[in-house]
Amino acid sequence: MRTTRAVESDERTVAVRNAIYTRGYLFLTIALWIDLMVRVFARHEAPLDLMALVVGTLVVCTIYQGRQGALPDGWARSMLLIACIFGVLGAIFGFVLAMTGAMR
Repeated sequence: MRTTRAVESDERTVAVRNAIYTRGYLFLTIALWIDLMVRVFARHEAPLDLMALVVGTLVVCTIYQGRQGALPDGWARSMLLIACIFGVLGAIFGFVLAMTGAMR
């Protein structure tokens, strides 16, 4: 006599789980950004730990997707260009704040 085992997960189940994880990740990321903005603008704190969590998670996800071939061709060049642009803008913004004395 042959016993059949129930299927624990199929492609649909995996797709639903991935969609839920994506929505949960987006919610968590947006909540961390909002908390970060509240700490910066309302409390005048420097919450670098929260920013490191958000940016570190984004970097890990991007590297994993790149290694799995889930990103389009030229994604690394685009990410490097975006990082350089935002780095220059951040340096200019920091310089302006330092010169105006707003960072006290």
